Amino acid sequence: MAGIKGLARVAGVALALSLGFGAAAQAQDSGAAFYKGKTVRFIVGLGVGGGFDAYARMIAPYLAKELDTTVIVENLPGAGGLLALNQVYTGQPDGLRLLIVNGTPAALGQLLEQDNIRYDLTKADHLGVISAYPWIWLTGPKTDIKTATDAMKPGTKIRWGGTGPSDGPADGAALTCDVLKLDCQIVLGYKSSGDIALAMERGEMDGLYLSDSSAANYVKNGQARAVAAMGRTRSALLPDVPTIFEQTKLTQDQEWWLDFRANLNDLGRILITTPGVPADRIAFLRAAVKRALTNPELLAEGEKTQRFVAYQPPERALEITRHVLSGINPEQKTKLRNVIFKAN
Repeated sequence: MAGIKGLARVAGVALALSLGFGAAAQAQDSGAAFYKGKTVRFIVGLGVGGGFDAYARMIAPYLAKELDTTVIVENLPGAGGLLALNQVYTGQPDGLRLLIVNGTPAALGQLLEQDNIRYDLTKADHLGVISAYPWIWLTGPKTDIKTATDAMKPGTKIRWGGTGPSDGPADGAALTCDVLKLDCQIVLGYKSSGDIALAMERGEMDGLYLSDSSAANYVKNGQARAVAAMGRTRSALLPDVPTIFEQTKLTQDQEWWLDFRANLNDLGRILITTPGVPADRIAFLRAAVKRALTNPELLAEGEKTQRFVAYQPPERALEITRHVLSGINPEQKTKLRNVIFKAN
């Protein structure tokens, strides 16, 4: 009798698995039928010419092939990318608009409870992490600042460029200046990091806080000089550039703040869509994104252009988001708000 019951249980499990696989296959088929021949808008919350724009335009053809759609890259700059995030998050949940999100400023905007925030990253429909990366402190080629020590000399003033107060470049600059006690001015209003790099090349700006993939390109092109990697480890793209921890002797409090900012970088470039997309579409969309972002041809193209892709699944994106948003106490949050918004 026990043997018969055991066989029945095995048969039941097999049937459940079969039904589960069947349901998954039906969802994939339904999702594929929905997307076939449609137009998907791939939104970039920054202007043409920056790193996020380059990533989107590189990925779009591969995603179009996997979805069997036309994918159009659309730039919607404003508030350091938060305007686009608000619009996609509150839009029609049809799965036809994707957004490449700079996770660092997006998390900061939510963490600081900015008035213009209309999204919750923990409730967005995550599609995966495109890449995460260390950030680099750049200076213009016409400045005398080559090391962090140079920047700390009395009388040294640094003008930093940014698109919005919590855009990544601007908040990174604000925290760097506060932690290291630098004399800084942060100028907002640029459309992209590319515009800031051009301003540095012309001598109009002195500093830019930026991801290493974009930073390496600007250094290679002679538009900027790399001063420091702003985390505990050096960048693989700029291995000769020492970290800020190697260059300066820091207090425990200074280390905490620099580590906090570096931890935000683990969010990287996130891909999301509007929350509430039907289950069959989101399942198909996530599978298509995974195939596109792990395509060997895309990985090779990214390596060639130093726009590296290192896919992480949506579950990991959500895990990192929750960790970052819960990793700071109220007192620290108040200081963070004061530093970022007073600097701008």
